[in-house]
Amino acid sequence: MNKIYPSAEAAIADVRDGAVILAGGFGLCGNPENLIAALHRKGVKNLTVVSNNCGTTDLGLGVLLKARQVKKMIGSYVGENKEFERQFLAGELEVELNPQGTLAERLRAAGAGLGGFFTPTGAGTQIAEGKETRVIDGREYVLEKPLFGDFAIVRAWKADAWGNLVFRKTARNFSPVMCMAAKVTIVEAEHLVEVGQIDPDQVHVPSIYVHRIFQGSGYQKWIEKRTVRLRA
Repeated sequence: MNKIYPSAEAAIADVRDGAVILAGGFGLCGNPENLIAALHRKGVKNLTVVSNNCGTTDLGLGVLLKARQVKKMIGSYVGENKEFERQFLAGELEVELNPQGTLAERLRAAGAGLGGFFTPTGAGTQIAEGKETRVIDGREYVLEKPLFGDFAIVRAWKADAWGNLVFRKTARNFSPVMCMAAKVTIVEAEHLVEVGQIDPDQVHVPSIYVHRIFQGSGYQKWIEKRTVRLRA
């Protein structure tokens, strides 16, 4: 059960044009930096990317968008990326916006084998257009369906050789549900350790959801907006 790959390039070798990619990260926090760079170098196109947002104009998933490798974006927030705005307004990019909690629950539903769920979020708005609705106890609900991916690309703080994962603080964000919802989950680890070196009670994602792992390197851990106090 060797899941360890020598590099990001080896781990994404079978990612083809038109794939659906679930990308961990919230803003730039927890981005799988090595995997994004490898996809950029590989030059795959017509990707559907599912992530909370699409990075910034020049960082994170914004690198793939700027290179015109993304055909469709499914996410919740897009306000930090001017190229995203330009492509969307020009009709060059398909966009599907989901309420943030709905996006997370659609991914969780895919991983849990659920056919969908009813939520009051979005009822009576454009979010509900074309979807089944139902009144439950006097309140309107919208049926949301699971969201699957061909590949999940995720960064873990620590992983063992079997693929048990630990995330660090808010860098966990969407990554656990994305690991569950993909056919193939690819993980870059800041720290790759031997089996048994992670306390079972500390595991955030068990190895059953992980298919490929490699040792990440060169992390920049970008920040969208750095604010500092002026010196007196």
